[in-house]
Amino acid sequence: MKKILFKGCGTAISTPFNENGVNLKEFERLVEFQIQNGVDAIIVCGTTGESSTMTKEEKKATISCAVKVSNGRVPIIAGTGGNNTMQVIENSKEAESLGVDGLLIVTPYYNKCTQKGLIEHYKIIAENTSLPIILYSVPSRTGVNILPETCLELSKIDNIVAIKEASGNLSQVAEIAHLCGDNLNIYSGNDDQILPILSLGGLGVISVLSNIRPQYTHDMIQNFFDGNIDKATKMQLNAIPLIKALFSEVNPIPVKSALNHMGFDFGIPRLPLTKMSSEKELKLFEEMER
Repeated sequence: MKKILFKGCGTAISTPFNENGVNLKEFERLVEFQIQNGVDAIIVCGTTGESSTMTKEEKKATISCAVKVSNGRVPIIAGTGGNNTMQVIENSKEAESLGVDGLLIVTPYYNKCTQKGLIEHYKIIAENTSLPIILYSVPSRTGVNILPETCLELSKIDNIVAIKEASGNLSQVAEIAHLCGDNLNIYSGNDDQILPILSLGGLGVISVLSNIRPQYTHDMIQNFFDGNIDKATKMQLNAIPLIKALFSEVNPIPVKSALNHMGFDFGIPRLPLTKMSSEKELKLFEEMER
């Protein structure tokens, strides 16, 4: 059985920007808000954190901030993936030196690769860090899908412990669970599929929703684990309109608007992402109030 980095709700945390770079004061506020409201892990510098438009220095400062604020209360997992294998190794070593508990590594994008390439990519990265690794499959963004048979091969590597499955294909998730069993933990990468993936043996979610509703997301999963399946299912279904609003434009455009609406100062996304349209923002705020 592989190491369990966390069980429950892990927040794919947003990053606040201002004219000087990362607004670390506001980031500290959100990290503390997350911990006080029950999240089980925080994932820094992932897709929702806009890592693709952050400098190396900004990533280092943001990861260090999360580690410091958490102070061991919840695991901090750093997104270190990319499409340059050697750069991913460097990023991962840097994150390890900053004291994170694990790594989230997305599949290579743009240049893509074969399934054999994925195996070689992750294998050499795993050889260069002692940290546990969560694979991240999100083909809608990267154009690359980690097939179940590839998951099986990668699950044989000791420190590849889990996958964030955001393909949207529940049949594929079931096949991964069947092939890998306890050798590869599964986290939902889609907020609208938390309960279905838990029912297939998943351990939780790496969530966008929990940026703004951390306690709710945590409680939904905890209810499932406590055997309150009907309550957990109702919570999942009740959250669907808000989840839909949070993805009505490209993530993390809506979640930054939502955080600002809650009183955080998270600014607007960095180009090429833009501020949320007024019409969709109004609908998002209505769902938040509901």
